[in-house]
Amino acid sequence: MFIDSHCHLDKVDLTPYNGDFEAMLAAAHDRDVSRMLCVSIDLEQFERMYQLAAGRDQVDMSVGVHPLHAHETPVTTQQLVELAQRPEIVALGETGLDYYYQTDTVDVQQAGFIAHLQASCATGLPVIVHTRDARQDTLDIIREHGDPAVAGVLHCFTESREMAEQALALGYYISFSGIITFRNAESLREVVKQVPMERILIETDSPYLAPAPYRGKKNEPQYVPEVAQMIADLKGLTVAEVARISADNYNRLFYRR
Repeated sequence: MFIDSHCHLDKVDLTPYNGDFEAMLAAAHDRDVSRMLCVSIDLEQFERMYQLAAGRDQVDMSVGVHPLHAHETPVTTQQLVELAQRPEIVALGETGLDYYYQTDTVDVQQAGFIAHLQASCATGLPVIVHTRDARQDTLDIIREHGDPAVAGVLHCFTESREMAEQALALGYYISFSGIITFRNAESLREVVKQVPMERILIETDSPYLAPAPYRGKKNEPQYVPEVAQMIADLKGLTVAEVARISADNYNRLFYRR
């Protein structure tokens, strides 16, 4: 059974399901996707996301503010700690740093990232980290403010082997998305080969980044087996082995309290 470790269920296109959220979940289940982590990107939309996905055994959730929204909805450590008390919340984020799209909000992004790491230390919940064109600052802030016993995951990883190695040394997991199936992602596939299978998660990042052969379509959790298949091909494993090991990794990271 596959686990989609990062998706935005409140943003998935339900048009193919006539607006039926349950039908979309059923389609994922039919492809052996047994669990999914619905990830928060800002507090203004958190309640809507929570009400949509709460009460479903196959859905976990996070609470947090994406770095590209950090200037719109500044967040405090206390806010995160309070919201994280809900039983469905298994992680904080997604948070992190994105200097590719925004360089004029660096200070706010860093402050938000630190607040999430402090909340992680207070709650024992792992952190879901988005990082783009901010390798050194991301690692430095994790080292200074994070708890290595709790750690987290670098999601939708597209950075270098060297960054992956440093993140692994800090106790973090590495999550790969459908990007690894893209024709121009050869260098990223080389990173996949180097990351130990025991530290890999798989994700869709739905509704974005649909894997081959679904490129051009809106992404959804039922496509996470394609990510697992590519990892299996690169690692010389069966897709069933990748599903089992990545699910074990997910449970180890998000359910170790």
